Amino acid sequence: MASASGPVPILRRSVEKGLEFACVALLLGAVGVACLQVVMRYVFRNALPWPEEVASWVFTWAVMLGMALATGRGAHIAIDLLPRLLPGRARRALALVTQAAMIAASLVLMIHGLDYVERAIAASPALQMPMRYLFLAVPVGAALNLFFLVWPDTGRGFVQGLVTLALGVLIYWVVRHGAGLLYAPASGPWVLVGVGLVAIVLGVPVAFSLILATFTAFASANPILLVTLAQNMGASLNSFTLLAIPFFILAAAVMNVGGITPRLVELAMMLVGHLRGGLAQANVVTNTMLAGVSGSSTADASTVAKLLVPEMARRGYDRPFAAALTAAGSTLANLIPPSLGLIIYAALASVSVGAVFVATLVPGLIMAAALMLVVYVISRARGYGGDMPKASGRERLRAVVTAIPALILPLLIVGGVRFGVFTATEAGAVAMIYALFCGAFLYRRLTGPTLLVAVREATMDTVVIVVIIAAAAPFAWVLAYERVPQRIASGLAVLVEQPWLLMLALNVFLLIVGLFMEMIAALVILVPILVPLIVMAGFDPITFGLVIVMNLVIGALTPPLGVLIFTTARAGGADQVATFRAVLPFLAAMLAVLLLVAFVPALTLAPLRWLGP
Repeated sequence: MASASGPVPILRRSVEKGLEFACVALLLGAVGVACLQVVMRYVFRNALPWPEEVASWVFTWAVMLGMALATGRGAHIAIDLLPRLLPGRARRALALVTQAAMIAASLVLMIHGLDYVERAIAASPALQMPMRYLFLAVPVGAALNLFFLVWPDTGRGFVQGLVTLALGVLIYWVVRHGAGLLYAPASGPWVLVGVGLVAIVLGVPVAFSLILATFTAFASANPILLVTLAQNMGASLNSFTLLAIPFFILAAAVMNVGGITPRLVELAMMLVGHLRGGLAQANVVTNTMLAGVSGSSTADASTVAKLLVPEMARRGYDRPFAAALTAAGSTLANLIPPSLGLIIYAALASVSVGAVFVATLVPGLIMAAALMLVVYVISRARGYGGDMPKASGRERLRAVVTAIPALILPLLIVGGVRFGVFTATEAGAVAMIYALFCGAFLYRRLTGPTLLVAVREATMDTVVIVVIIAAAAPFAWVLAYERVPQRIASGLAVLVEQPWLLMLALNVFLLIVGLFMEMIAALVILVPILVPLIVMAGFDPITFGLVIVMNLVIGALTPPLGVLIFTTARAGGADQVATFRAVLPFLAAMLAVLLLVAFVPALTLAPLRWLGP
């Protein structure tokens, strides 16, 4: 085991800090380039040809370098249900296997990524830069992955690192040279799904599970297909649309430290704090308003839980109820623009981000109203609330005026995207600059140190989300290569003829998927399969986007994954099992709204007609 102060951990920390600086600088550079394009287009009436390309390249390198940084910090998204159930020795053995699997996946990206870099001959359209420099980010990130997985730290010595490396090399070699003896290329789809699910259940981070599954599926086929792993990962990140994700995450982080969130909480208290269950009602209103400036359910869950759950407990609310309500309310961040889930869906389904944003306005508000109704019923039964004085008109007006800068942002985002003032990605960059202005000059809560902390956290949040999208690109490519969507569509042909039955079956299927799979991973795997089927049945893909996101965020409230419950229970100091029980009434209300949205498409399509171009 390495000493915490020796040269070995010092080198590791130095590499980690260097990577963090590079990732933060690259993402901020992408924000600057996107804002430059907006200024050039609308101020100087002379859009430049290269900003989108530069921003996408910078983003690709930031994500792949950040992948290694997340590996070094153990920050990758993984389902740790099985590891939590195992005793100490078995858990340590499984951790060794998990790290070996990550090493094998990193070897795949490094070896076959370098192979593709040598083969790449194309040039970028705007700057005419050789595309090999874009795809080089994949093997470089993989090599840095190996460094963090093998190099000693305070919990792992040289010997253990070498043993893990040897096991990872063995996994790579066995799959690469032995797959053809075990199964035929025609079995690729079954191998792909089977290996991916097993790896995820074992606790291998989702991104690495998808990479390993894709490699295993192609290992028995033509070796040239292996280069498509790196090609598809790099190509998926070379997307200006995906840049909306880090931009909105950065904007939300800056808003939280810039004093916007407390203003929204104060406004909610002034509006509904005097009602039965007033503090709980304020919780829902706060989540609704925060959803319009955040887009991240996990971020909202953590922020609101820290602010309101202790206060609710102090005023007599059951702590698990407060945590469960906060978790349910935080799902609104993915149901109200600028939802990250809806942005990802729009990119994967090739539909308008602006149209999806507008379509979700009414269903999102209905979901908020349903949660408030459940709060009212439970509060009357348990005697919650009713002890806060009603705010005067002057107090409410002062709270509204103070919160106006935050309330303007959702209108700016939705209106700007819908009416073509800027793209969803540019809207994220504008939101980031707007948040900086509000925090620094209006609320005067934003300082250099707090800004740095916010940007660092947002960078890591971005990386662990986007690297899953990148890893799922070759996974989805295999599905398309093997014509899996067409096979599923053929098998469900009878349901296509009965659209209501198909929609009902898909809702049940998606709810089950949401129990076990993180939303982003599920979207990137399922959207390419299900959207053609939905279109064939006559459903609008925009409506289905909201349906699939609603199903999957409901899964974030249920065991075994239950990430939002775990987040609010931990942040609010509530018992997790009791919080899962307390969320059941809210789940019932959310399922009712889900069925309403799925079978009454006018709720999503009517706003498009009202606010259409």
